[in-house]
Amino acid sequence: MYALKDKLSERFSSLFSNFTTSGPPKPPPPDPHTQARPKSKGRKSLSSYLSLVIPSIRGSKSTDSHQDTNEVQSPSVPFCDANNDFQEEGPDAHLECTIRCKEEEIYSKHDDDPAFGRSTCSSKVFEEAMEQPTPRNLISDLTDTSAFISADLFEFLGCCLPNIVKGCKWILLYSTTKHGISLQTLIRNSHNLSGPCLLIVGDTRGAVFGGLLECPLKPTPKRKYQGTNQTFVFTTKYGDPRLFRATGANPYYYICLNDLLAIGGGGSFALRLDDDLLNGSSGPCDTFGSLCLAHDPEFELKNVELWGFAHASRYLT
Repeated sequence: MYALKDKLSERFSSLFSNFTTSGPPKPPPPDPHTQARPKSKGRKSLSSYLSLVIPSIRGSKSTDSHQDTNEVQSPSVPFCDANNDFQEEGPDAHLECTIRCKEEEIYSKHDDDPAFGRSTCSSKVFEEAMEQPTPRNLISDLTDTSAFISADLFEFLGCCLPNIVKGCKWILLYSTTKHGISLQTLIRNSHNLSGPCLLIVGDTRGAVFGGLLECPLKPTPKRKYQGTNQTFVFTTKYGDPRLFRATGANPYYYICLNDLLAIGGGGSFALRLDDDLLNGSSGPCDTFGSLCLAHDPEFELKNVELWGFAHASRYLT
């Protein structure tokens, strides 16, 4: 044991002695054909070279030993958020951002393409379905059945009414089928409400016509015109409902007597009803610039209705 140690010590001592006596090996002379490179300011020791080699060997060994158990992590990638601020995120966030951008790009390309089917369960389709208004049954605003008012006529007359009664409930004040044939009953029932009221009549040939009056109706002892320029007349004689408003030619809006109810004046009444509510007449009228509202100037009445208007809340009456 001691002999081996002595031999090793003699060997190392001879090596060091040769190094100190002869000195380090001289570098080869520079090649004149190559450019002279700048000399380094200092020489690196043997330990510095070993420090560079040994960690790399250790790192490669540790990597090889753990490559089956540990997942290789990619370096963090900076990305730009909505405010154009760069942030550091890991590989998962970068992958998620990439997938989201790809999806937005695909949908933006096929938004206008009808052949590209999209899921009906998406939030956008659901919001569009919720925004669609539910169709409203306008005829449900009638509190009673009518012999004349259809859905189209109701919508037409609803647009022609004064703003003060739009959206109100239609209250049936008088009908010959319910209250009998009497002008006096019609005038008396008109006192149940105040404000505009709509007179609707029809002839035996199918025409529906009438006009806007003021409730309550007040009979006068003599022929005295009442009403305002909001008064109008209408008819369905020409197919679609047609409205005639006051032209301003005269203030002859309507007359209410105990035995007569007439609308318009100047030339002829636009509409006249006798006290028995069985017959009537209509002709060209200067007040509204209207022609005959019925099929014939003298006609037989099929039915007579008077409608008033009331708000759903009693506080708005």
